[in-house]
Amino acid sequence: MEFGAFVNFFGAKDGLVHISQLTQGRPETVGEVVKEGQEVCVKLLGFDDRGKVRLSMKIVDQATGKKSRAPRASRRSSSESRPPRRDRGDRGGGGHRERRRG
Repeated sequence: MEFGAFVNFFGAKDGLVHISQLTQGRPETVGEVVKEGQEVCVKLLGFDDRGKVRLSMKIVDQATGKKSRAPRASRRSSSESRPPRRDRGDRGGGGHRERRRG
C-alpha cells in the first residue's frame, strides 16, 4: 500500500507528501505522479501533532515552483452573510416518530 512519496528538503530534512497531496484528484499509485530521484517542488504545510512534517506538491506549480492557482473546494466563510435562522417552534427532541410497517 502506498501512502505517498518521501521528499528530502533543506539538505538533511525528510518529509512525506501524502498521496492526497501529490496532485489534484487522487492517483491510483504514487508512480503515476513521481519517480524515485525526481526533483519536485513542495510547500511546507506544517507539522502534525507528533512533529512530523506535512508537505504538498499539488498547491505548487511544478513547472515554475510558485503557488498554484488550482481551484479549491468552495467553503462558506463565517464572515459571509447568511439569512437568520427562523423559529421552528417546539419540535421536540426528534427521533420519536411512529414507524409505519407495511
